[in-house]
Amino acid sequence: MKNIRVNLRPIVNYINLPTVLKTAVVPGESIERLFIATQVGEVFIIKEGMLEKFLDISSQVINLGSLNSGYDERGLLGLAFHPYFSSNGLFYLHYTLAGSQGSGALNSYLPNPCDIKSLNLTWINRETQFDHIDTVEEWIYVDNNKQPQKRRTLLNLRRPFANHNGVNSLNFSRENKKLVLTTGDGGSGYDPFNLAQNDIEIPGKIIEIDIDKYPFIDNISVVSRFNELAISIQECLTVITKGVRNIPGISYQETYNNQFIKYVGSVGQDLVESVYSFIDYKPVSVTSIVQGYLNNTKIDQNGIINLGWRGWEGSLPTLIIKSCSSNQNLDEKILPFYSETIDLLKYRLAPLIAYYHQEQRPDKFAGQALTAVKVYMGTQIPELTGSVIFSDWLRKDDDKNQGMLAYTRFRSDCKLNDYGIIETNNSFSSKPNYYVSMGTTLDQSRIFLGVYGSANVTDYNQGAIYEIIPI
Repeated sequence: MKNIRVNLRPIVNYINLPTVLKTAVVPGESIERLFIATQVGEVFIIKEGMLEKFLDISSQVINLGSLNSGYDERGLLGLAFHPYFSSNGLFYLHYTLAGSQGSGALNSYLPNPCDIKSLNLTWINRETQFDHIDTVEEWIYVDNNKQPQKRRTLLNLRRPFANHNGVNSLNFSRENKKLVLTTGDGGSGYDPFNLAQNDIEIPGKIIEIDIDKYPFIDNISVVSRFNELAISIQECLTVITKGVRNIPGISYQETYNNQFIKYVGSVGQDLVESVYSFIDYKPVSVTSIVQGYLNNTKIDQNGIINLGWRGWEGSLPTLIIKSCSSNQNLDEKILPFYSETIDLLKYRLAPLIAYYHQEQRPDKFAGQALTAVKVYMGTQIPELTGSVIFSDWLRKDDDKNQGMLAYTRFRSDCKLNDYGIIETNNSFSSKPNYYVSMGTTLDQSRIFLGVYGSANVTDYNQGAIYEIIPI
């Protein structure tokens, strides 16, 4: 695929790190407006070119940046508007609860291929050995003169580690109007407890939530497994994907025959970033997962989409990199999870595209961490019409110190596809410009990019939002 040049039109500057970009029609209005959620807990709305605060839950979000000198993967991570938000005012948030900081499940982890015990750890003492609690809530916007109000809590999720909580983690399916929660494997590295492949574990899954049937329950329990949920909640949940490492949401593309292509991106461990696509899937009800767990019987794995983690890192078997002391330009790659890699050959979905941290191919780029995947159906940039655009946090093989945009297209034969680079005409400042998020209008005809000037969420007010436009 050829490289394409675009411009970035500035929309807003000097905001905190933008995790979610969405558009919606506010009740009582007829204009579609851009909403911006920041990691620290703010939600802004753009009105007549001005930034207006829609909601501020920063006091309810965990103290960010305290564990790793300002870098953090927790915070306000998900915002989704009900398909009928313009009439019912309902929207949904996913964030890390203030005051929920724990000690963590492990101090550190690196699998040792020579020690079978290191490859099969168990998360024990979950009520005391965890990092934090994520919550998913339903809110309602009443009118212009009042702050939105929380209606109820849908889920409280206990997480073992600080990272891999997902981002842009709440979206409504364009296919069946269900709320979709995308959650990472629980964190650390290499998924120490193999939660992503364990059916009864909530981490590492893509979950559909039937909001219309969801019960109103006071004092929702804090859980980490599906069997710990109330039965009435289990009955409203289905799992569509497992084997997820970390994921920046899900995007939908309607085809000419009224089918929907689903796109999900997977952040890599050490070697490769991946985008997956699928059309058909057979959701597995959480009630059947729990029943299988209680009866010690396996559920049918043929219906669920399996991204293959931790046996596979995208297009590659999961490998550990060991530096070569005699030559710094070389390294050794060791396969720790051999049996899992083999077992998952039958079930794993191969990625649509892969790009590598040590990229050897001409006209490609070395990535670091995939941050967004969005469908573009607009006509302003005809070279991109009908494509899926993805962003990376920071291009590793370039001295411009900024993120990267690229694009590809769906192919139905399940073969690895090519991709093209999207270059921008914009001259950024010499400081870093990390590409942290993307969003589109409801009809996917316009696409927005969130940029941040620091890797640390606690370096405040260094964010900007752009619209990707033609030259």
